[in-house]
Amino acid sequence: MISVVKARGRTFSAEDLELIRSLIRQGNLNRQRISQEVCRALNWRKPDGGLKDMSCRVALLRLHRDGIIELPPPLSKDNNRLRPIQFTPASDPGEPITVPLHHLGSIRFIRVSGSKQSRFWNELIERYHYLGYTRLPGAQIRYLIYTDSGVLLGAIGFSSPAWALRPRDELVGWTKEQRLKHLNLVVNNSRFLLLPWVHVKNLASKILSLTAKRLPQEWQATYGHTPVLLETFVDKERYRGTCYKAANWSYVGETQGRGKWDRLNEYKLPVKSIYLYPLHKNFRQILAGSD
Repeated sequence: MISVVKARGRTFSAEDLELIRSLIRQGNLNRQRISQEVCRALNWRKPDGGLKDMSCRVALLRLHRDGIIELPPPLSKDNNRLRPIQFTPASDPGEPITVPLHHLGSIRFIRVSGSKQSRFWNELIERYHYLGYTRLPGAQIRYLIYTDSGVLLGAIGFSSPAWALRPRDELVGWTKEQRLKHLNLVVNNSRFLLLPWVHVKNLASKILSLTAKRLPQEWQATYGHTPVLLETFVDKERYRGTCYKAANWSYVGETQGRGKWDRLNEYKLPVKSIYLYPLHKNFRQILAGSD
């Protein structure tokens, strides 16, 4: 009988697992409600006091796939899409933007907050990003990107990193225990969108550089820890990673064609190039350290 298990960096005791099973046995809770009730029961909270709901959902899904618990069926085949996104005139194509970069003036980043901005960010990603919209896992920060004069340019989002990523993990040089302890100091650039009518040379790399400068402080203020490394994945069949290279991100290898949290190799995905960007010069020592 399993007495202790780790998932999403958290240790679940036999008592914790029985509590989770008892919530499932109630039969009237969907996966979201189960996750929320588990967070409350185990006092699994963010620094601001909010429930760590998305992290808990990922952990519960892992326990489910490992056969430790049995979750109820998702509300839909893709539980990340509970309802279709409706396109509005606000996201309709605009006039082509082809000016030199310096003609745009300052680039403004509006951090997504509130349901209205969140829906608009989701709408842009669903309508114009090749991957479409899915809920970002765990901790996250999203931005809408504008010119100084208020012209919309795109959107970008950051969220929790991949659980295990061989090229990244070999570069960092951490043990499994160190990774469990310090993975929250790595952040994934999950989505980056320049609207298809925006054609401004060097704009993409400029945006990446600007977000890398502002993200650590905002992440610290929101989640109570400062990230030291960024990661992202580039579909090598679609893109060459030019903007990441121009923004001084480093290519370190390729994925194995699995999802960020797919430990059982159940879901085949396109092989992607992995890029990393250090936010601290001593990121290896910090991530592989014992403190």
